[in-house]
Amino acid sequence: MSGNPTKGCDNILEANLDPGRHIKIVPSANREQLSEKQIVDYHSYRESFLKWLLHMGKNPKKAIGYSPYTVYESGYRSAAFDRWVWEQEGNYRLPPDTDDADEYMQEVAYSDNAQSTKGKIEEMLKRYFRWLAQKYGSSEWEPTFSFESGGTSKPRDFLTTEERRQIRESALNHGSIPSYNNLSAEERNQWKSYVSKVLDKPIDDVTPDDWDSIDGWKITSIVWASLDAGLRPVEVGRAKTTWVDTTNEVLRIPHEESSKNRENWIVSITERTASALERWLQEREQYGRYDETDTLWLTTHGNPYGSQSLGRLLKRLCEDSGIRTENRQLSWYAIRHSVGTYMTAERDLAATKAQLRHKSVKTTMKYDQVPVEDRRDALDKMG
Repeated sequence: MSGNPTKGCDNILEANLDPGRHIKIVPSANREQLSEKQIVDYHSYRESFLKWLLHMGKNPKKAIGYSPYTVYESGYRSAAFDRWVWEQEGNYRLPPDTDDADEYMQEVAYSDNAQSTKGKIEEMLKRYFRWLAQKYGSSEWEPTFSFESGGTSKPRDFLTTEERRQIRESALNHGSIPSYNNLSAEERNQWKSYVSKVLDKPIDDVTPDDWDSIDGWKITSIVWASLDAGLRPVEVGRAKTTWVDTTNEVLRIPHEESSKNRENWIVSITERTASALERWLQEREQYGRYDETDTLWLTTHGNPYGSQSLGRLLKRLCEDSGIRTENRQLSWYAIRHSVGTYMTAERDLAATKAQLRHKSVKTTMKYDQVPVEDRRDALDKMG
């Protein structure tokens, strides 16, 4: 590494590549768009990313990195992506977000690049956002398209309307309050008050058997809010009690807590979901792990939810509902993609853009895929 990243273009990461080929930390095309101070900042950012790729990226748990040539290719492709983001914004910005990746891949998908090249760009973005998720706690990226080595591409899977109904109903069967026998005397008194309110029963008449008739609302509220708002995994993890406005049946996501961090969002939810959230907020007050935080949902271990824990939850819901997952790329984003697809079909792109909190309509355009039958019906009606 050179001592001063602001001078020259020979800032390289040492790796065993072909003679004369180096992994440049800051390619010259990027340097030309940056001021001296921005180059210093970008150099540090890029060095961290490239080292992670080289030593950890392939399997962080086992500290296995990618080959130097893969790092070389990903390094240049990620630098080109960063430049594209700056050009769209008109200024230097780090780190990029998942909307940036969606919009970039939308352009790549319609470009004249070979299918294999599109696939390599997509792989680069997945690596890039895995690193961002680890370093900044941001959301991993789930691409809309899945480019394959055979030169074809297909949209990512999403839940059908019937599957959405099944998932919503299955969520009602998940969750319970703590067992009576597992509570201390002080905890029992607290929960006894809650049980009496839920059952509309005098507190002195509450018995241990009443505990078995009370269900927990945490899982139901997570799933239903996500089915309505298309919550990204990172948004489930960041959600605050202050987001919830059950009176007006909306989620109010402030810009400083939004995954996009640019503007406030008011997101519609159904009456059913508002009711589930209201019940969860009442139940939530009984758990000690929420005493010092306004985080809306925590796992049983007291951690925020993330992609893996939510992926496991979706898998359980699919199994309980009899939804087949073989040969499908289902993740928590399948819920979000279903919101975008059906909101566009039922309303329009403007409604989808607002509901999914996209900063650009270009990202929303991927949901404008009206089936040919519906278009034919429209033509018939148009005369």
